[in-house]
Formats: sequence, C-alpha cells, structure tokens
Amino acid sequence: MVTVEEVRRAQRAEGPATIMAIGTATPPNCVEQSTYPDYYFRITDSEHKTELKEKFKRMCDKSMIKKRYMYLTEEILKENPNICAYMAPSLDARQDMVVVEVPKLGKAAAQKAIKEWGQPKSKITHLVFCTTSGVDMPGADYQLTKLLGLRPSVKRLMMYQQGCFGGGTVLRLAKDLAENNKGARVLVVCSEITAVTFHGPSDAHLDSLVGQALFGDGAAAIIIGADPVPEVERPLFELVTAAQTILPDSHGAIDGQLREVGLTFHLLKDVPGLISKNTEKSLKEAFEPLGISDWNSLFWIAHPGGPAILDQVEQKLALKPEKLRATRHVLSEYGNTSSACVLFILDEMRKASANDGFNTTGEGLDWGVLFGFGPGITVETVVLHSVTIQK
Repeated sequence: MVTVEEVRRAQRAEGPATIMAIGTATPPNCVEQSTYPDYYFRITDSEHKTELKEKFKRMCDKSMIKKRYMYLTEEILKENPNICAYMAPSLDARQDMVVVEVPKLGKAAAQKAIKEWGQPKSKITHLVFCTTSGVDMPGADYQLTKLLGLRPSVKRLMMYQQGCFGGGTVLRLAKDLAENNKGARVLVVCSEITAVTFHGPSDAHLDSLVGQALFGDGAAAIIIGADPVPEVERPLFELVTAAQTILPDSHGAIDGQLREVGLTFHLLKDVPGLISKNTEKSLKEAFEPLGISDWNSLFWIAHPGGPAILDQVEQKLALKPEKLRATRHVLSEYGNTSSACVLFILDEMRKASANDGFNTTGEGLDWGVLFGFGPGITVETVVLHSVTIQK
C-alpha cells in the first residue's frame, strides 16, 4: 500500500518555480501624452472647464509618461457618450466591451509567451488570469482557454478586481502551483483595459483625474514551472519567496468601487509617503534570511504607480538612479497598466540585460525584488534570483 505521505512527496517538484517565457501585448490605438489633455477635454465636451484642463495638463506633464495604448478610440467614445460623462450610467456599455476585449488582448500576450517557451500548449496544466476590467461568468479565464485552444482539463483560477498589486499576486500563486504540482506549467495572464475606468473630468473628484492621466491598456503573459526541461526550456528568473501584506494606517488610501457609472477610483494624497515609509520593512523581511541588506545590490522590478511613488522610494532607500530604470522606462512607454505593469518591467529587465551584454537576466546581479502596490494598500514582495541568459 502507498501511504498518503508518499503520494504527497511524489506530487512535489524538486526545484524552485521558474519564469520560462514572457509575452506582452497592447491595443493598436496609441495616444501621445503631450496631446492627450486637448483630446480628453474635447472628447468629453469639457473644454469650457479651462482651469481644470490646466490642472490636468500639469498632471500629464509631471507623469513622466510619453505615450499610452488604449482600446477606447474617438469613434468608440462618440458612439458611447455616457462613458465620456463624469457620472452617467454606462456599466452595460463598458462591460460589453471589456468582457470581449480583455481575453482577446490576453490571448495576444499568451501566444507570444507560448511561442518563446517552445513547448506545445497542450503541456499547459494551469491558467491564472487576473484583470480589473469587467466581470462575467464564465470568466475571462474560460474565454482565454477557448481562444487559445487549451485542454478542457486545464486548471483555471480567475482573479477579478485586484488592481495594481495583482501582478505580484499571480506570481505568488503560480509559484505555489508550480512547486506543489510536479510537471505543472502555469500560464499566468494579466490583461487590463481602461474602458471600465474612463470618466469625464470633475472639479469635485480630482483623484479620478490622476487615473485619467496615468492608466494605459496592456496584457502580459508568463509561463512558470519548476524543474525546466534541459535543452528545451530556457529559465529566466527563479521565484524564491513571495509575501503579501497590508500597510499600516493605509485604509482607504487606494480604493475603487464598481458602480453603474463604471469603476471609480479614490486616492489619498499621501499614497507615495505611505508606500515609501514601509518599503524597507518589506525588504528586510524578505532579504534578511538571505543575508542581504544593501538594496543597491538588487535588481528592481517595482510597480510604478506614478512618478511620485518612484521618487520617494528612491530617496528613502538611497537607491542609485539606474535601479528604477526599467520601471521608469515602462511607465514612460505604456503608462500604468495596473496588474500587467510589473510583468512588462520583467520583460524590459531581461531584454535590457541581454542588450547590455550581461550574462544574467538581472543587470548582471544575482538577486532582485519585485514589488506590487495596490488597493488596500496591499503590497506584494517577490524575491527573484536571476538565471544565466542562454544565447
């Protein structure tokens, strides 16, 4: 007779969960940040609000964003005037869009990741899908399974309404799945479309304007598994530890409500201060067991949130400017793509490492940290170990 313990042992992988491939995708519609205030106030019939427009221009100027990608085009917005209003009932119209487009954008990213991975998609055993855009049953995980032609027995997990920390959450969950299911290959997809959060301007809700200045659309997909097949799979980063925490005194600092008018966001002014004040505690908890206390000795994958968060974290931890280079580059080229953002930054990190001639995926460094910040304020901290680049 086989014992339960023997069955349990046989189910576990031997090595750590490893990122084996990354793919990203955006909608074709690109908006330039320099011209966006004029476009935004024109399309929302708000050009008479001249003072508010000047405020929004300053927000866009300070955002450090050059361009963003958005599913919403001028044509779509003209056909749906309620979406352009500040608080008009419009959830049905938004849902009709995102329920279809979120899995489609996820598919485009997933196909790139699967192609890089080099294995047949029939070997995908688990799917973790994360989005803040739209809710339906069956969910975007089901739709993506159909769109990609995955096996009907693929084990799915659907995560809705996580927000910006979701990119860290999916890695934490995929790590557990890969390490506790021998031979598992987990497809992780974060797909975000701002059609659910687009609103016209209001003098009474300036934090909504912050969102209009920062958020962009994008999807990222990652293949994660333990014990890579030699000569076939090319490991990039090992997922060493993963933790989640709620920051003290942060209740109500970032929250969102799904209403008839779509998804509305509320931000307290001191979000950058709350995050920067607590980052070192998370770092110490994650890296003290490894004997690491020099934060400049790590490579960094930090969710950008906005430039003020990055500036304050950099200052508080005395980070060298190059530490947040990959994060700032992704913010500049795509805006804040919510849960997908840290996965875009991972992709940028490995590409930049290869281009700069480093033989590892982490700027020539062994250890790195991935931070996801979002509603709560919830923080995800993932310790990464870089793997030698296979050229």
